Amino acid sequence: MAATRFPSVTLPEEAGAADMESAWIDVIRKLDETYADLVSQQVELERKNAELEEAQAFIASVMASMTDVLIACDRDGRIEQVNGAAERALARPAAALTGCGLRDLLDPASRPVFDALRAAALRGEPPADVELTFAGDGEPFPVSVNSAVRSDQRGRAIGLVLVGRPIGELRRAYRALETAHEGLKQAQQKLVHSEKMASLGRLVAGVAHELNNPISFVYGNAHALRRYGERLTAYLDAIHEGRDAEALAGLRGELRIDRARADLPGTLAGMLEGAERVRDIVADLRRFSSEQKQAFELFDMTALLRSAVAWVAKAQMQDVEIVFDLPERLEVAGHPGHLHQVVMNLVQNAIDAMVDAPRKTLELHGHRDVGREGDRVTVTIRDSGPGIPDAIRDRVFDPFFTTKPVGKGTGLGLSISYQIVHDHGGALEAANHPAGGALFTLTLPAPDERATGGRRS
Repeated sequence: MAATRFPSVTLPEEAGAADMESAWIDVIRKLDETYADLVSQQVELERKNAELEEAQAFIASVMASMTDVLIACDRDGRIEQVNGAAERALARPAAALTGCGLRDLLDPASRPVFDALRAAALRGEPPADVELTFAGDGEPFPVSVNSAVRSDQRGRAIGLVLVGRPIGELRRAYRALETAHEGLKQAQQKLVHSEKMASLGRLVAGVAHELNNPISFVYGNAHALRRYGERLTAYLDAIHEGRDAEALAGLRGELRIDRARADLPGTLAGMLEGAERVRDIVADLRRFSSEQKQAFELFDMTALLRSAVAWVAKAQMQDVEIVFDLPERLEVAGHPGHLHQVVMNLVQNAIDAMVDAPRKTLELHGHRDVGREGDRVTVTIRDSGPGIPDAIRDRVFDPFFTTKPVGKGTGLGLSISYQIVHDHGGALEAANHPAGGALFTLTLPAPDERATGGRRS
């Protein structure tokens, strides 16, 4: 604070007593004014000192609470100030770090990076973000650093301020997250595989049921054909032995040759029909299990629906009433194997929902709609079960969501079906029918035969 100069007062020698009194009053007044100025300046100084202390305390608290490392260094890279995070990271107190060359604390591989950063800052170039690794007594300490140039009042660069975030913990956390993610993906793959195996089991059971009738028919007719063959062989052997007509006539009646001849065409036709049915089922299996990612093909949705119902519903619930309201042919463009999986999942859910229902009815309706945005093929599947509770209606297509007991479902069937239909440019919706039971609506774009070249499966 500058020294206060008191005003000078000149008292003339010839002044009288009144003048002397007036002069002293002026002096006292001047002294009071000067004292008041001193008090005001002292108060202002104390206020500014308090503000300065508050600012210093605030800056100190901010630096102390920072989790990022803060290092201020001069033009030559010598440390001038650090915060608490830097002390903890470098395992040294601020007094021991002050004056040290920051370059000497770095890993040898990071020193050229710091030299280039410091040189660029002193040239006035924009600061860059780099990664520096400090070489401590223990493991290397990697830090992601943001730098800023520190300037004096004249704008000249006098040093650097480095703010760095330790990334060692971040990298360890990332590795742990990556490990957990890989574990989650493996778990998801196992669940998807479990769902595929469950679908395969239902498919095998349904196909076995479908194959049973034609195979049994072929098997029974083959036994009959073998008996007919034995009788005809015995009769032909008698003819080759030269037996007389009477003996041959008696043998012919005994072996019922005429009946065998009459049954042969029907027996062979039945065997052929059964073999063709087996052939068709195998052809459906090959087509529906195809994983080709080629262009969509035209196929008959009506045949696909009937096949899925035969393979799932009839095999698992013998007393279910099936109602088909389908056109003779309902063409759809897509991947028949994938859509067959969708329909099987929907039918399987309907069957599961009707296990305890007093009346078991499965209804399938299909038609083609003509609209402004193009023709659509709509298929609805309704069961006579209890329906979908309102609380979970919006979650039925969520991955891994299921109301079935543990071990009875993975919660992926409807989710996978929803994605397959979406990939076909369609929609899959779940609701409750006004008359009761769950209602699933499958909508797909109707094919344009001119665009698909009229291909049919």
